[in-house]
Amino acid sequence: MKLSCLLAVMISLSACVLPSKQELATGKQLSFQRNKGNCLACHVIEDGIDPGNIGPALIEIPQKFASKSALKAVIWDASAFNSQTSMPPFGRNKILTSEELDLVVNYIWSLSGAVQPVSKEW
Repeated sequence: MKLSCLLAVMISLSACVLPSKQELATGKQLSFQRNKGNCLACHVIEDGIDPGNIGPALIEIPQKFASKSALKAVIWDASAFNSQTSMPPFGRNKILTSEELDLVVNYIWSLSGAVQPVSKEW
């Protein structure tokens, strides 16, 4: 009994591990890449240059989604929640691998606070 309780606690704690700075940086990089996440094409994101405005600003994400898994489900295939969405199904269409999807979800989940769009100076 004690062993099973200890095992359950260890599994629960492993699910609560925060992503490392490197994992967040990689998730950000994937989110900004045009051939991967390309989130900036539609969303204002902290430190993003020339963002789009089709989608909502990616701020205060933990207040907008019940869990990381809920956010992941939308990024995996937003059309499952809104048939009229213009957001590509990044997971379903294999734009992002499972590992890349997790990195992007962790990065997007970490975003908080207001952001101002930044435009390139030509």
